[in-house]
This record gives sequence, structure tokens and C-alpha cells, in this order.
Amino acid sequence: MQSRMTTDLALQARLAAVWRRKPKQKVLIHSDQGSQFTGKEWQSFLSKHNLVASMSRRGNCPDNAVAESFFHLLKRERIRRQTYLTRDAARQDVFDYIEMFYNPTRKQTNKGMQSPVDYEIRQQRMNEAGV
Repeated sequence: MQSRMTTDLALQARLAAVWRRKPKQKVLIHSDQGSQFTGKEWQSFLSKHNLVASMSRRGNCPDNAVAESFFHLLKRERIRRQTYLTRDAARQDVFDYIEMFYNPTRKQTNKGMQSPVDYEIRQQRMNEAGV
């Protein structure tokens, strides 16, 4: 979380995800048409880390439905109840929501009432079993 959305911020976030998840196959990365996602630095990073860019036409909001849904929940379930004294406090609270609640615990109807972590583990097992 920074005061501005820059290419460097997007690259740092993506690098953290690549380092943490260590994807073995190509991963589709969807973004909007912001300048941080259209430059050579971003494209080079994606190709170097086996990531594939996905960017829809301007004004094609349904492509962002998953992200919009997540941010709606984040705001409704966490941020609207808080007053943060510092950016660091906000960053820590959002991190805790995502990593300690949303990903490992929060059940989602579109994932068969599983948490994102449980759903991903199940999908990996099914892929390994050839199902």
C-alpha cells in the first residue's frame, strides 16, 4: 500500500506473489489498462517469470468482477469499521484480513463453500490425480 499506484508498486506486489507461490505453470495475470501495466518494464517482468498478461478493452468492467467483489468484501467486512492512524496500521490490518481470514478461512459460494486456500489445494490434488 502506497500513496500512489506506480509500476514499481505493481512489480513489488507481483514479485512477492511469484516468490511466495513459485508457480510451475504459466499464470494468467489480469489487469486494467493503467500505465503501470502497459509499459515495457511490466511486460518484461511477466515474461521473465512465466506470467501471461490479460487485459480487456477499456470499459469492460465484467472482467474485473472477481477483483471488484473482493474489494467490496474487504471494505464491507473490515475497512469501513476502522479508523487508521497510520498507513502502516492500515497495511497491517489489510494484510491480516487477507492472510489470516479471507484466504484460509472465509467460505465462498463460488468455490463450493470452501476457502480460497482449500479450493486451491483441492484443485491441485485433482490436477495431480488427472481428474
